[in-house]
Amino acid sequence: MKYLITGANGQLGREWVRYLSAKNADVTATTSEQLDITDSDSVTKVIDEVAPDVVINCAAYTKVDLAESDFEGALSVNRDGVKNLINACANRVIKLVHFSTDYVFSGSEEDRDVFPTGYPEDAKTDPINRYGYSKRAGEIELEKSDIDWLLIRVSWLCGSQGSNFVNTMLRLGKEHGVVSVVEDQTGSPSYTFDVVEKTDQLLKKDLNGIYHVSSSGEVSWADFAEAIFLEKGQQTTLNRITTAQFKTIAKRPSFSLLNKDKMIKKGLKALDWHEGLKRLMVEMKSS
Repeated sequence: MKYLITGANGQLGREWVRYLSAKNADVTATTSEQLDITDSDSVTKVIDEVAPDVVINCAAYTKVDLAESDFEGALSVNRDGVKNLINACANRVIKLVHFSTDYVFSGSEEDRDVFPTGYPEDAKTDPINRYGYSKRAGEIELEKSDIDWLLIRVSWLCGSQGSNFVNTMLRLGKEHGVVSVVEDQTGSPSYTFDVVEKTDQLLKKDLNGIYHVSSSGEVSWADFAEAIFLEKGQQTTLNRITTAQFKTIAKRPSFSLLNKDKMIKKGLKALDWHEGLKRLMVEMKSS
């Protein structure tokens, strides 16, 4: 199996490179600077040269607040870039793996009542911010295509490297000794190592369509932060606040839990979020 990874400088892309390299896989990794997926000619050229069996797209516009004013920029990567990859894969019978987000759903309290175990893959999408809309637009491009595709939705993505909630909490806690975190938004983290491992298992089963990959259990951002400090043994004061007290440019969902039943029925076990955090902390020490 020959792989091409896009967005290899992001936290998920780095995890894929590490994972596949450890298996001595035939992998070509391109950073967003080396391959701009919004450039259709560049996409075609690289895919022609590499001739992969699978393209793993980790390139994404992830600046949630900036997307509110830079909507075209978000769409160019999260929709048009995906379309460019689809077109290149279609001409060469290549499988495309793409990653999306819980932000394609509304995250409303009403949905919490309807989906107490989390959003299933076929739940109605209804993004509440422009980032979520741009990611949903990329999903639609896949859904209407004729190629072989696998779409993995994740939530609260965290890895040992890159920018994410775990690293941010540890940094802010160390710098200031106190952090304020919202306690009325809940979900479950997706750890990059777990996402990569489970996506690889789905690939080996030659599955396609949409799958949700995140941890088992539900937690608030504030409780997650508390667990991070406890696991690290870092003395930090946690100030629990409401969403109304924490102003952001883009609206955030209050309910981000993804249902994993579809994945579980395929023989994959959801990772407990506490256990995932412990493993992540070990990896952070060695990275």
